[in-house]
Amino acid sequence: MYAGQRNALPFLGKGTMPVLLLTLLIYVLTAVGSRLAGRCTTWCCALCGLPMWVVGGTVAPFCLALPQLMLAFLAAGLSITGLAVGTALAGAVASLGLALAVCLLNPRHTVTVDRSEFLRKCLLLLAACGVLVLFVRDGTLSYTGTGLLMFLFVLFVLISIVYQHHYIYGEGCEMVSTKRNAAAPPPESAAATYGYTAHTMAFPVMSVPNALKNLGGVIAGLVLLAGGAQALVYSAASLANLTGTIQALWAATLISFGFCLPLLADALDHPFGSAWKRFSVRCRYFPPRTLPMQLINSAILNLTLALPISSLMYRERLPFGSQFRHYDLPICAAMTLILLLPPLLRRRLYRWQGSLCLVLYLLYLAAAWFLPLSGA
Repeated sequence: MYAGQRNALPFLGKGTMPVLLLTLLIYVLTAVGSRLAGRCTTWCCALCGLPMWVVGGTVAPFCLALPQLMLAFLAAGLSITGLAVGTALAGAVASLGLALAVCLLNPRHTVTVDRSEFLRKCLLLLAACGVLVLFVRDGTLSYTGTGLLMFLFVLFVLISIVYQHHYIYGEGCEMVSTKRNAAAPPPESAAATYGYTAHTMAFPVMSVPNALKNLGGVIAGLVLLAGGAQALVYSAASLANLTGTIQALWAATLISFGFCLPLLADALDHPFGSAWKRFSVRCRYFPPRTLPMQLINSAILNLTLALPISSLMYRERLPFGSQFRHYDLPICAAMTLILLLPPLLRRRLYRWQGSLCLVLYLLYLAAAWFLPLSGA
């Protein structure tokens, strides 16, 4: 469906430019909707009495991956499986190869993460890639593979909650950084600058008006996000038809890059304008220095939650095209290994890891653009 000519390069014809301009507007809706829904959902969870270490371990990474989850859910429900699978896989590749690479390469910041948590999450991401390699050999994701991915999602939630609990109560963290002998930043510095306490945000006063305002923010954010994702599904399918290309091309380029733009703004200290900076800081739901770890969490959720959701919505074995098997999965696994090995063997991070991931991402884009594979 919407496959088009398999090896034709995109051509911006007469009807393509309006669709591209509409897509830019859709990105604004999805970015605003996801940030608004994430901020208000986090506050509502705190209002319901959830401990901060539960909110930080579950709600924050889930909200960061919400645009990809929403689009994959809607695309699978419409049986546009190429966009559903492509959004999940390309989203993981973009999170690692673009946003996280920029974080590592940014000379103005020192990336510092907890070594044990970083290693566990990288191994979990590798395990998800391994499950996909083993259970999509015939071109479809088997039910066993879907079940194993859901098991990894549950494991991810448990690991995240346990880590947040240990971190908040100061139960020992070994920090690794792009700077040699970096120590964990003091909690009060983040709290003074960004209004965060206990590894999360300082919430407003618990009152009925604030509760109603934030509940309305959740609903408004989800409506914007759902409307934007629905429109993006149709615009990407239309672009595939108009240009005679495969859906995986647009999932790998336009969709994944568009969803990654807000994360790039965070990694580069909001270079996209003062209006977005004020909105993003006001709607921030995780400490800024945890962005690298949140990007890994988002990549994990793309594989362990978005793909199983797509499979359940499709109600059959989920088709898995050649491009996903030969481009997305190997690139994602290679990036994960690049991120995993230096902290594992040398107990630190290096900026050259970001350079390698970025090079792999550019090679991935070139392959998806100029050498698209059939069946995607």
